[in-house]
Amino acid sequence: MTSRITLISPALNRSLREARFDDGSPIDPSGRARAESAAGSLGAADRVLVSPTARCRDTASALGLTAVPQPELAGLDMGRWRGLTLDEVMAREPDGVMAWLTDPDAAPHGGGSVRGLCERAAGWLEMAATFEGRTLAVVEQELVRALAVTILGAPGPAFWRLDVPPLTATDLSGQSGRWNLRLGRELGAEAL
Repeated sequence: MTSRITLISPALNRSLREARFDDGSPIDPSGRARAESAAGSLGAADRVLVSPTARCRDTASALGLTAVPQPELAGLDMGRWRGLTLDEVMAREPDGVMAWLTDPDAAPHGGGSVRGLCERAAGWLEMAATFEGRTLAVVEQELVRALAVTILGAPGPAFWRLDVPPLTATDLSGQSGRWNLRLGRELGAEAL
């Protein structure tokens, strides 16, 4: 059985616009308008899932989706760095930032590690291999990155080398142990 999953990254909010670690803010008016303009472009799905974060829930709503929250699809817990820019954290904790940017096991912020996120993503992917039909999931960019690292079998530090633009689709197709990946399709763009 082949599972088909489309991961949608959230629309812009204050944190994304200002390059801050997520502070729990909702999507902003321009992000909402862009998501609403893409509503209806995703096609039918057998299940629609969403990360529990405000910006993912808001994005799903603006896309006209009725989604079921999935705690496993949460983004990376950034602990005390939440709401700060990388420059602000670098000024306060330069050694912590360097550890976090180079060691997937590091969690100097008191939150989760990249490796932990990748392991959670791998567990979810194993479960998702049992899904029949098509799944849409609105998830944080870092979860898309963790899934890409997992699918490609890339080393943990590759996580920091992947960019996931707002309101793009990443398509996964396959089954447990063998997945294909298509990154960064703009919403509304035809699948090839």
